[in-house]
Amino acid sequence: MDSANQQTGDGPNGAAPAANPAPSSTPPGHPPQANRMPALVLGALGVVYGDIGTSPLYTMRESFTHTGLPLDEPTILGILSLATWALIIVVTLKYVLLVMRADNKGEGGVLALGTLAHRGLSSRAGNRAIMALAILGMALFYGDSLITPAISVLSAVEGLKVVTPALSPYIVPITLAVLTLLFLFQRQGTGRVGIFFGPIMGVWFATLAVLGLMQVMHWPDVLRAFNPLYGAALFVDHGWVAFLTLGAVVLAVTGAEALYADMGHFGRAPIRIAWLYLVLPALLLNYFGQGAMLLHQPETLENPFFHLAPDWAQLPLVLLSTAATVIASQAVISGAFSLTRQAVQLGYLPRREIRHTSEHEVGQVYIPRNNWLLLIGVVILVIGFGSSSNLAAAYGVSVTGAMAIDTILAAVVAWRLWRWNPVLVVAAFSTLLVIDLALFGATLLKVPDGGWFPLLIAAAVYTLMTTWRRGRRILAERLYADALPMDLFLQRVSPQSPQRVAGTAVFMTGNPDVVPHALLHNIKHNRVLHERVVVMTVIMEEVPRVSPDRAVLVEKLGKGFFRVVLRFGYLEQPHIPRALERCRRFGLHLDMMETSFFLGRETLIPSRSTGLPGWREPAFILLSKTALSATEFFCIPPGRVVELGTQVEI
Repeated sequence: MDSANQQTGDGPNGAAPAANPAPSSTPPGHPPQANRMPALVLGALGVVYGDIGTSPLYTMRESFTHTGLPLDEPTILGILSLATWALIIVVTLKYVLLVMRADNKGEGGVLALGTLAHRGLSSRAGNRAIMALAILGMALFYGDSLITPAISVLSAVEGLKVVTPALSPYIVPITLAVLTLLFLFQRQGTGRVGIFFGPIMGVWFATLAVLGLMQVMHWPDVLRAFNPLYGAALFVDHGWVAFLTLGAVVLAVTGAEALYADMGHFGRAPIRIAWLYLVLPALLLNYFGQGAMLLHQPETLENPFFHLAPDWAQLPLVLLSTAATVIASQAVISGAFSLTRQAVQLGYLPRREIRHTSEHEVGQVYIPRNNWLLLIGVVILVIGFGSSSNLAAAYGVSVTGAMAIDTILAAVVAWRLWRWNPVLVVAAFSTLLVIDLALFGATLLKVPDGGWFPLLIAAAVYTLMTTWRRGRRILAERLYADALPMDLFLQRVSPQSPQRVAGTAVFMTGNPDVVPHALLHNIKHNRVLHERVVVMTVIMEEVPRVSPDRAVLVEKLGKGFFRVVLRFGYLEQPHIPRALERCRRFGLHLDMMETSFFLGRETLIPSRSTGLPGWREPAFILLSKTALSATEFFCIPPGRVVELGTQVEI
């Protein structure tokens, strides 16, 4: 395909996936400079730990509300022990110490992990399975990105009931107002208020620690819950009901994947330091403080978090909690934008408008279409569920599913790239996978009560992404099935025919070895060729950023023809004019005022022949119509673009 479109199976519309991505192991990278470490740690507090940092608002309460467990000492200590060891094993051991070693040139997240695992396998079936898991992990994240803002802000505003029950009718309207302002603010970008996020979250974690420490010092007997035998005893005493409790305990670790996903923004060391020395101690102190209060004041179960504070501090605590949950929601929304951008770059979603909100931070983007879809989904959740307790029933399914996928992909990386002993891989990762699957199984029991919602969102996103990916691959096959080889075409070009005109023509194609359709259409209808013809292919590599020495390749083909290959990472902006300026060092000088870009535009029509299944065809055609124009996506000056259309059966 000749129009510049980055998403393809075989690279139609001007861009192609990297057939052989640059090798990437897991180098530790350069450690941050010592004088920047405090700022990076503070920044990590504001972006990375918002979700998991606001879990104390509802975790202990939900552990009893929907399980029917008795509010007695063995049960309280057992639940507290399970939450404690979930934080230690799932977050600290798995993500902070193990999975964060698997960085794709400094970047983390399920997409980076899937890319690394993909490189470690040589079998085609294995690679397909790996990429299917990575797509599923991305789809599950979208379900989480809807529920997190709703449950976080709603649980904070519900603290008003503790201040005075008379405010109860206003909780949902206030929550909707806060969330609407949050999504309206997204267009400004997080950079404008980023300097405030870290300090506010610093105050939040300090508050968590102080509130919990006050109760622990008053009733230190709660520290017995550090003994994991209390968690085991819970299963011995209550059996199946204790398994149900895991569906609430998992709320303590929601947001754990953010540690890994945001590694590229802050680096491994700041995130680890913030967790080990600030976040983990604050969370444990607060959970133990709530446990101590429930042991001696069980009537506070209605909202144990806000009852930790004295009466005079409850309203300020509500305001601080709301600010913390807004920041947590902001981080998740920004993560959804970042993940969408990566998916678009790699060809899993159609092109869409992506606005960069910072000149310095690559990851700060705003995607209008996603923003309003997220807002609509969050509003529906708040109105439909009505309380954080009801939302908690829907929360956790997508998170635990994504955690299990991370474990599987990390096991492949440890086995194939890190060259771990297979026995060690099986022993370590099977243990982690059993824990993940236990948590996932417990949350699946929530499906009838609301857990169906994130699964429905994940299934819809997964279906759309696989439909788009498969459709683009079939479209590439149809377009290039009878394409004319470039070397054969050049043999037929003579100085007299076709007529040459002044200037440079750039034809974008996903296959640099064949003649672009737009070039053939131009000769057929206009009967001319420009003095210089550039056949350009854009390759989106499965790495965050492409090194400068590999970013541009220029090959002189003769008779005024040049082959140009531009490579971009999935975190880079594919700015074509700027990239073409780098061709000067290869002897190709392009003046934008004398250069025309010829792009192909396909009109898709349903086909009765083999291809996409019948139910996928309308979805793929609709997705194609929503795609952003190649001119805008690749930042090509509109006045220099000529589009030539063709009909294709899909």
